[in-house]
Amino acid sequence: MPMPMPMPASLRSVLAALAAGLAAATCLTAAGPAVAGPAPAQPRGGACSPAVSVQRFSDALDKTTYEGTVVGNFSALAVDRDGAIAALSDRSALFTLDPTTLRPRSVVPLADESGAALDSEGLVVDRDGSRLVSSETEPSVRRYGRDGTLLGRLPVPDALRVAPAGRATANQTFEALTLLPGGRTLLAGMEGALAGDTPGLVRLQTWQRDSHRDFRLGHQYGYRTDSGLGLVEAAAVPDGRLLVLERGFTAGVGNTVRLYLADLRHATDTSRVEALTGQDGVRLVRKTLLADLADCPSLGATAKQPQPNPLLDNIEGMAVTGATGTSGATRGALRVLLVSDDNQGATQTTRFYSLRVRL
Repeated sequence: MPMPMPMPASLRSVLAALAAGLAAATCLTAAGPAVAGPAPAQPRGGACSPAVSVQRFSDALDKTTYEGTVVGNFSALAVDRDGAIAALSDRSALFTLDPTTLRPRSVVPLADESGAALDSEGLVVDRDGSRLVSSETEPSVRRYGRDGTLLGRLPVPDALRVAPAGRATANQTFEALTLLPGGRTLLAGMEGALAGDTPGLVRLQTWQRDSHRDFRLGHQYGYRTDSGLGLVEAAAVPDGRLLVLERGFTAGVGNTVRLYLADLRHATDTSRVEALTGQDGVRLVRKTLLADLADCPSLGATAKQPQPNPLLDNIEGMAVTGATGTSGATRGALRVLLVSDDNQGATQTTRFYSLRVRL
């Protein structure tokens, strides 16, 4: 497992402003970014579990546009090299958000090799500033420049391709993407199981960086999701483990969103395992529940459709944005930013959540 790289002090200071900035973010107009004003008072955050607390939320970007592009449909988040927040829309748009106000600074369109739109779901800002973007259409992982120029494409195992080319189900492929500490291992998570695998057992595919910046196929692992839930996001933490989001939806009830800590160590390489059954001696990725987000305080949030907790929505994106102080009750806590995908629908909200997570 690669050793974690320390975060520069300058980046930590930039990211430290993020949590405070969420409370200061204000609503935008339908035509573009608004001038920042005083934020309405919100209840103080509180514990979701012994390991996770929610600090605040922001609906500032809900149902807005920027330079003619809908601000929403967010499926992934990443921290850029300058501390800004890169936010990926699954409608082929990549936004840069101010880390303090969350207002858009820029947006670039993304396209495949033929110029067609992507169902873009996962995002990594690589160490050279280029963007790695996963799409669940084929599936694929492509590399883009900051201006949206397509630079290349990573190999994908045949079995992970959508049927009939492979054994995957459409819209159930590379939903999660993260770069492990050290920058040499890239990981993508399948949202759903392959045909022939037991439902709930999904594959995590890795790539290893060669002597240049290119990635070659690496190990693959099996991960068991909770019944009725899919794996929608993963974010590496400094010690090499993963924060994993599992999410599901039940009509008339709402969303289930759970945050897990996952450990790849000791898991079996499943790249040559034809079928994952859970009874085949394969050691799956170990996971530990950190919080069911339905147990978080609602903080005065409202929902546009039934939810077990009005704070919940269609949460899809996650990024580790920094760390808290090193003493007291917050010692060792990570700052984690979540975002929900509103699907440009009237019953869902583009909502950002600021969490503290203690491992």
